[in-house]
Amino acid sequence: MLYKNLSRNVWLLSVSHAFSFAGASVTFFLGGIIGALLAPSITMATLPVAASVIGTAMGTWPAAMFMSKKGRKVGFIGAAVLAAASALLGATAIWQSHFWLYCFSCLSLGLSYAFVQHYRFAAAESVAIEIAPQAISAILLSGIAGAFLGPNIVNYAHNWIPQHAFVGSYLALAVLVLIPAIILLWMQAPTLQSTTKDYTTGRTIRQLAQQPNFILAVLAATLSYALMVFLMTATPLSMHVMNGHSMDDTSIVIQWHIVGMFLPSLFVGKWITKYGHRKIMLLGILAIAICIGVSQVNQSVTGYWISLVSLGLGWNFLFVSSTSLLITTYKEAEKFRAQGFNELMVFGVQAIASLSAGWLLSMSDWKSINLMSIPFLVLLLLVIWWSNKKSVA
Repeated sequence: MLYKNLSRNVWLLSVSHAFSFAGASVTFFLGGIIGALLAPSITMATLPVAASVIGTAMGTWPAAMFMSKKGRKVGFIGAAVLAAASALLGATAIWQSHFWLYCFSCLSLGLSYAFVQHYRFAAAESVAIEIAPQAISAILLSGIAGAFLGPNIVNYAHNWIPQHAFVGSYLALAVLVLIPAIILLWMQAPTLQSTTKDYTTGRTIRQLAQQPNFILAVLAATLSYALMVFLMTATPLSMHVMNGHSMDDTSIVIQWHIVGMFLPSLFVGKWITKYGHRKIMLLGILAIAICIGVSQVNQSVTGYWISLVSLGLGWNFLFVSSTSLLITTYKEAEKFRAQGFNELMVFGVQAIASLSAGWLLSMSDWKSINLMSIPFLVLLLLVIWWSNKKSVA
């Protein structure tokens, strides 16, 4: 039976992730559209999405340090409260047509998501290491519910308050992202005394980075997330604003992209165990290459759908395999240090990608920004080859 050995913590985290991820999915869905309505220039339309990613990047190291001292449970519940407050601030900003306040609300929402990113590590720590890939997959799989729950509810609520479109969306979002604070009251917090006491021991990041597997894990996670966010951030603006596709069609494409991101989690954990991390990474690179290829020949709704689903599949294969590989490269006393560094790299580079997406799209087109992804895929292929050579040497 699939996921039969997973603990109660994993299931609580999975359900919570469905609601927590609603905040991220809504930001990617509405951030560019609301940004286009409020921003002084179309080139700044994706700045709210970028602000969310910057907030996550800013919060990665503090989140890891906070949870190393206070525990996962306190960190996750506090993040849910912060997310709800951020959504209410977003509703206020939209009501007042205040672009920079809306950007700040997205930044704050992104900060809360820095904690949510540790759900997968908490799940992996709740089971035997042999089934850690399945625990990670279970967390990511729950994102499918968030993919439909978030955009559908906020789309339904966007006209709740006449003359103030999307205010209702953020009021509804505030309720969604607060729910994990209640669910996780039943989470069993692991004993952290030894981890906290020994936190300053173990290898440094420089020493950890001497391992080819550590380098590959961090690079694969970083590039997969950066490329995914770069193209996903540009999609609503390209589809709805530049190509004139309807908001409903844009919503469907984003939803199915997120399904592509998380549905493979049903089986990818077992694939990693059977075939190894590198082979699944190669499959992820192939999927992203399909995304790029389709973007060159088809900009219809169907073309966007195929491209974004392929992009989601590629991200899943790369991200789950990189996370599963990362947890094999550090010891218990090093985990928060290694995880914090990984998240800092992932979201730091992702922030640059999201910041540049709207500007580059306004200067070029959908085809061109897809082609810009190719050198990064080539780099990842070279590092996979290099790390494999070093590992078998």
